Amino acid sequence: MGTRQTERTGPLAGVRVVELAGIGPGPFAAMLLADLGADVVRVDRPGGPGLGVDPAKDLTNRNKRSVLVDLKAPDGPAVLLDLAERADVLIEGYRPGVAERLGVGPEECLARNPRLVYGRMTGWGQDGPLAPTAGHDIGYIAVTGALGLVGPDPDGPPGIPANLLGDYAGGSLYLVVGVLAALQHARTHGEGQIVDAAIVDGTAHLTTMIHAMLLAGGWQDRRGVNLLDGGCPFYGVYATSDGGHMAVGALEERFYDEFARLLDLPEAGSLRRDLARWPELREAVAARFRSRTRAEWTEVFEGTDACVAPVLSLREAPAHPHLAARATFAEHGGLVQPAPAPRFSATPGTLRTGPALPGADTAEVARDWAVPALHTQESKTA
Repeated sequence: MGTRQTERTGPLAGVRVVELAGIGPGPFAAMLLADLGADVVRVDRPGGPGLGVDPAKDLTNRNKRSVLVDLKAPDGPAVLLDLAERADVLIEGYRPGVAERLGVGPEECLARNPRLVYGRMTGWGQDGPLAPTAGHDIGYIAVTGALGLVGPDPDGPPGIPANLLGDYAGGSLYLVVGVLAALQHARTHGEGQIVDAAIVDGTAHLTTMIHAMLLAGGWQDRRGVNLLDGGCPFYGVYATSDGGHMAVGALEERFYDEFARLLDLPEAGSLRRDLARWPELREAVAARFRSRTRAEWTEVFEGTDACVAPVLSLREAPAHPHLAARATFAEHGGLVQPAPAPRFSATPGTLRTGPALPGADTAEVARDWAVPALHTQESKTA
């Protein structure tokens, strides 16, 4: 497992970020910035978000510091603006108009700090008919067409990819890209700006290649009948004799030939080229995989170019030999967790601290950021 480090390294060392506490994609985006070395101060509200999650286990708050500020108190917005004045980036995930009503919207913050990058994370975006309405990942990916891609059965309901596709891929990562681009602009031109990161926009953007294939006639607009959505018998998941599963991605012919050889399917070559016989091929592949356990098939395909891998659970993944060798997962404070990514040769990101506990760093941040008004807030929320 990874080693513990406390020094602030990473390519974003020296960048100050204010995160207005929320749930989901906003905290994850701030965590990514913190993993890369930014000094992220999370502004928690008194009483917490009310999710019932132990703050000591909330990994998305690692590498951050936390202060308590009641934005509904008379002096709360002024304290937040003091922080914004000293920050490079501010991230908030409220519904459109909420930050403005609290007095900490872009107009107020940019008036205090014209170089500030004001990152806004929402599902529907800052405008449009659905902007003021509630939503969750599943609805955002549904209307973009992305949810309809998931699942091997064209006649059954789509599969649900947890909330990875919308909240984090279409949301958090696009917010981070936008914030970093705007930060570069601010440092070059001295001009801050608002980054409107909407999960619907990012998720739609992720489907660009599929739209290209659709336009070119290489993709049918229904799931379970295409090359990459489970319609192809050599790009899918198969059950093993012990209830496990193996993932097959033998798309290219040379990889497919290796796959068929190791699976011991002598007629696989002719079946691959005849789309009408793909159902027959699928059943043959399924029957072979049902003849051995997941561990046995893992050993058969290990180290080959057949493009086959065991489907592991979240608890199993850290022990996979390749992931262990690369320290893809790390341990900090007794918590096993995904390590910072991506990797940098000169300025690596690190696991410096565990999850920030609400308000635990108020005095420290008041000193480091020269915001004495935080002490007043601390005494009021104690």
